[in-house]
Amino acid sequence: MSRIGRKPIAIPAGVEVRCEGNTVTVKGPKGQLTRTIHPDMRVVVEDQAVRVERPSDNKLHRSLHGTTRSVIANMVEGVTNGFSKSLELVGVGYRATKSGDTVTLSLGFSHPVVLPKEQGIEIEVPAANKLVIRGIDKEQVGRYAAMVRSIRKPEPYKGKGIKYENEVIRRKVGKTGKK
Repeated sequence: MSRIGRKPIAIPAGVEVRCEGNTVTVKGPKGQLTRTIHPDMRVVVEDQAVRVERPSDNKLHRSLHGTTRSVIANMVEGVTNGFSKSLELVGVGYRATKSGDTVTLSLGFSHPVVLPKEQGIEIEVPAANKLVIRGIDKEQVGRYAAMVRSIRKPEPYKGKGIKYENEVIRRKVGKTGKK
C-alpha cells in the first residue's frame, strides 16, 4: 500500500469536510475549496479524520492513492493556514509597486508589466524588490508564482531576473578576454 495514501488526514477544529460522490468540499476559516477526484478513489470522513481508500492494487489505483490523499491534505491546510510563495526581483532598477489592486513590475523592458488580477490570489509588496503571493489553493498559488517568474527568469551570468526566495541560481563563468 502507498505509505502516503494510507495516512489519515486530521481535521482541525473549525474545518468541515464533505464528500458527495467524487466531489470533496473543504470549508474552513479562510474559505472553501471544492475538488473533483477520480471516481475510483473512495474518501471516508469519520469523526476527526479523513481516509482515502483504493479499490485494487493495479498501477493506476496505486498512483492515484497518494496523490488524492495529498490533494485533500493540501485543501485542509489551505483553508486553515493558507499558502504563500515569496519572489525576489534581482537587478538594477527592477522593482514592484502596488497601487490599489494592481501590481506593476519594472523589469528593464521598454514598458512596465502589469500583473493580471486573479480570483483567490492576494499579492503583497513588502519591499520594492519583493513579492509575496498568498492564497488558499496551493496549486493556484504555485501556478501564479511560476507565471510571474516566467516574465523574466533569472539569467545564469549575473543572476538578474525574478527568482523564488530560497532559489539558488547556478552561475556560469563569463567570457575571458584573449591576450
